[in-house]
Amino acid sequence: MPSKRLFLQSALASGALAFGADVVAAPTTGGAAPTSPVVLTVSGQVGRPNRCPLTPALDQLMAKFQLKFDRARSFDLAALHRLPARQIRPTVEYDAQPHRLRGPLLSDVLGAAGAPTAPDTALLLRGIDGYAPSLTLAEAQRLGMIVATHLDGQPLAIGGLGPLWAVVDADRVPDLAAKPLAERFALCPWGLYQIGVNEPG
Repeated sequence: MPSKRLFLQSALASGALAFGADVVAAPTTGGAAPTSPVVLTVSGQVGRPNRCPLTPALDQLMAKFQLKFDRARSFDLAALHRLPARQIRPTVEYDAQPHRLRGPLLSDVLGAAGAPTAPDTALLLRGIDGYAPSLTLAEAQRLGMIVATHLDGQPLAIGGLGPLWAVVDADRVPDLAAKPLAERFALCPWGLYQIGVNEPG
C-alpha cells in the first residue's frame, strides 16, 4: 500500500490552492472554455483542449508540483454536472461508515477531454496534497471509478474531501472488499484537481 499522504505545507500556505488560478485561453479545438472556476484539468494526450499551456506564474499549484503541458482540457463543476452521473455507496475508510457518492464516471470525463480509449492508456491522478496514484484506463473502467462531486447529497468541499474525489465502490469490487478497509482506496485521491494522460517519462 502506498505510504500515507504528506501535506506539502509550503505549497498550500502560498495560496496555491486557488483553483481559479487555472488560466484559460481562448479555446483551440475543443470548444468553449469554462465560465466559472476550474476544478479539474486533464492534460497530456487530449483531443479536445480548451485552455492554454501551463503558465508557471499563474498556475501556481500545478507549477509547484512540477507539471508541464501544452494541451489540456479544463472542467468547471457545471461541465462535470452535464455528464451522466453515477451513484455508489462504499464504506469510507475515514469513518468506517457507508456514504452515498455521486459523480460522472472517470472514463466519461476522459472521453469529454478527447483522451485515448485504448485499455492501456496511462493515467496519473493528482490530489491537492501531492498524492498521485497511477492506473490504466482499463483498471479505472473495471473498478467503475467515478469523479465524485457530492457526498450524501451535499457538494464535496475544499478542506474536506473535495471539491472532487476519484473514488470506487470498494465494497462491491471483490478484490478490494477482501482488503482491510484502510487499504481499499489506495487508487482514490481526494481533492482531485489534475489528471495526466499518457504523460512522457
